[in-house]
Order: sequence, then structure tokens, then C-alpha cells
Amino acid sequence: MEFSNPIIIWAGIGIVLMLAEIILPGGIVVLLGAACLVVASALAVGLVEGVVQALTLWFIASMVLLLAFRQLTQKLVGGDSHVDNTDEDFDLYNKTALVKTVIGPAQQQGRVEFQGTEWPALGDGSEIPVGSQVRVICRDNIALVVEPLTE
Repeated sequence: MEFSNPIIIWAGIGIVLMLAEIILPGGIVVLLGAACLVVASALAVGLVEGVVQALTLWFIASMVLLLAFRQLTQKLVGGDSHVDNTDEDFDLYNKTALVKTVIGPAQQQGRVEFQGTEWPALGDGSEIPVGSQVRVICRDNIALVVEPLTE
């Protein structure tokens, strides 16, 4: 058996791509591999001759298969799809933070530790001492707007 035969090369690439779907799930690689098998069968029948025609057929077959069967393979394979909250300010709201440097009085900026990172913080106008627990109200540019926790 001769390994420089274009039919074997295209079929081998197609099988490798289809098996790669196990490692790279998503339903795209399997369709690219199927397009390689289409080219290999067209070469075997004699519909295509040469590298340029084979690559053109592979490109066209890939596009047709992707457009026609992408939804089906996505349902079968699944993949990683989830919807996160797109409003980052909503994720901050009503969380607690620890004051690291004095906040206030008035619009005097201080610092708080929030989710393991220090952030600049603005208060409600009153002085908030170091070590106090505060509640995050919103964000103003990169500074968190906080208010003291009432216990």
C-alpha cells in the first residue's frame, strides 16, 4: 500500500480530524473531517484531480457541512455553553468588604479589601474607620461606593 496516494492522505486526515473531536468537542472538527472523506471519495471516483481541485472541494464541502449540520452536531456533542450575568455592577451589589484605610469624611477616598483584592472606595460622607465591615452599593469608575454595615 502506497502512503503517498492522495486518497489515503485525505481519508487519513479525515479520520484523524473526526477522532480529534473526542479531544476538541464542539461539533466543528468532525465536520471538517467529514469534508476530507468527501474529498477522498471524490478522488477515488475520479471526479477530482489534483491538489487545487481537492482543496477547493474540501473548502466547499466544509462550508456546506458546517452550514447544514452545525446545529445538529451542537445538539449531539453539546459543548460548553452557559450564560453568565453581563451586568458586573449587579454582581458587586450588597457584598461585604473590609476597610483597609479610612474612608471619608466627605468625598475622601479610602481603600477596602473586596474578594481578595484592595480597591479604592468612596463612602456615604461619614468617616468609616479601618477594620470596619462595609456593604458595597455600586461602583464609580474603579472605586467602590460603600456604606457601613449596621448591625
